[in-house]
Amino acid sequence: MLEDKHLTELHQERSNNQFVVGDIYLGRIRKVMPGLNAAFIDVGHEKDAFLHYTDLSPEIRSVMKFTTSCIAGNISPEQMLNNFELQPEIVKTGNVKEVLQNKNNLLVQILKEPISTKGPRLTCEISLAGRFLVLTPFNDQVGVSKKIDSAEERKRLKVLVESLKPKNFGVIVRTVAAGKNAAVLHEDLLMLTEKWQAMMRSLKGAQPVTKVLSELSKTSGVLRDLLSPQFNKIVTNDVKLAKEIEDYIERNAPEKKDIVSRYTGSTPIFDHYGITKQIKVAFGKTVNIPNGSYLIIEKTEALHVIDVNSGHRSTMDGSQEGNALKVNMEAAEEIGRQLRLRDLGGIIVIDFIDMKNPDNKRILQQKMKEVMDSDRATHTILPLSKFNLMQITRERVRPEVNISTTEACPTCGGTGEINASLLLIDEMEGDLDHLMNTHTKLKLYCHPIFAAYLQKGFPSRRMNWFIKYKKWVRIYQNEDFAITEYKFFDDNDEEIKID
Repeated sequence: MLEDKHLTELHQERSNNQFVVGDIYLGRIRKVMPGLNAAFIDVGHEKDAFLHYTDLSPEIRSVMKFTTSCIAGNISPEQMLNNFELQPEIVKTGNVKEVLQNKNNLLVQILKEPISTKGPRLTCEISLAGRFLVLTPFNDQVGVSKKIDSAEERKRLKVLVESLKPKNFGVIVRTVAAGKNAAVLHEDLLMLTEKWQAMMRSLKGAQPVTKVLSELSKTSGVLRDLLSPQFNKIVTNDVKLAKEIEDYIERNAPEKKDIVSRYTGSTPIFDHYGITKQIKVAFGKTVNIPNGSYLIIEKTEALHVIDVNSGHRSTMDGSQEGNALKVNMEAAEEIGRQLRLRDLGGIIVIDFIDMKNPDNKRILQQKMKEVMDSDRATHTILPLSKFNLMQITRERVRPEVNISTTEACPTCGGTGEINASLLLIDEMEGDLDHLMNTHTKLKLYCHPIFAAYLQKGFPSRRMNWFIKYKKWVRIYQNEDFAITEYKFFDDNDEEIKID
């Protein structure tokens, strides 16, 4: 996500990550641990998932009764929860052994993805999130986002949703629902009830461990949470993804359907929009700030540490206190961006440049709060200590985005030994000689420096290839490649593997 062409968020979807926040599983209880007041649940991950008593949900007895009835086929999806008798709620201060027993099946939802050596964290407070509403089964409460300031609008939405919601379901009205009419909210509610019915069908006859409901794809999930009137462009280089995005926009924000476009340029899409360079700059240990100051970001097992350095700004004219405040204010702006971009979580300790004036410390804390207002993750900011350290806690539900900005030596691949560099062009031309017998059109992707070498002079290397093979090789630059890395692609943009 770019704001004024600056990279502010980077979301990655890995095809091998099957445990996504919001997914619902029929799991099996492995161990009940009264000492931890928690249970370990098998949901198919190599490490058992963790479920604490506080995440059981007051309606856990209703959840367990519903699960058993669905598996046995005693409740039809069309009935929803209309004829379902809710069970008494559990007490907040109880113990897990009073509610759960070993080897029982349990309907759970992923609360946090597996992080580091830990398995997923679970909840039994099932919820289904839509664009405007969140459906919460087994209760009848309607809540409205506190970020909707108007008391009149909050009241309107509450009355409206109470008239629409099905029996034995609660609903949370999201901030983006402000100003929406009954038809829009009803459509969103129908979509959520259809998901609930699909989950009920998956539960019938199911055996643990089974995924009974998948969260949206990463693309749709990001659009659901982030799409706002401020969006003016969505770009993709994939035909299938473009269709998925267009369908989502058409359903949820038809007035913005024209903002979707497909990129078809020859330069990689991230290079074209300057994102590759920003990633390289932003994810390193050192992050430069305009005007000469910089951050050092270090990760330890327990927390993240950010050190603010003034660099050559320390030689500026003016008072030391004034310079320190100016550098700290600029650093706060960049730190807020870095927390979102890297999705850092847990405890973050920031070592700002020393300031003695209490008013300046308050100004800096207020600046940090303003910068993090747009951060959707739950966070707490503490005042600066007497050592000018600021502590921030930030919610982490997914693994942090961690991109290595260092590159293996392009010639030795990290081994410390290299082949003669003169042989590189011979190796490439040997591959080319082999491919020209089987392909009529070829594309060569390589580092910009290597691309320039192949095309320089008259006749250039590429021109000599044309004279020899009577076929033109198209050359494309890719800044992500090591300087001596190259790949051949066919006319369908599929990489040609050379044994």
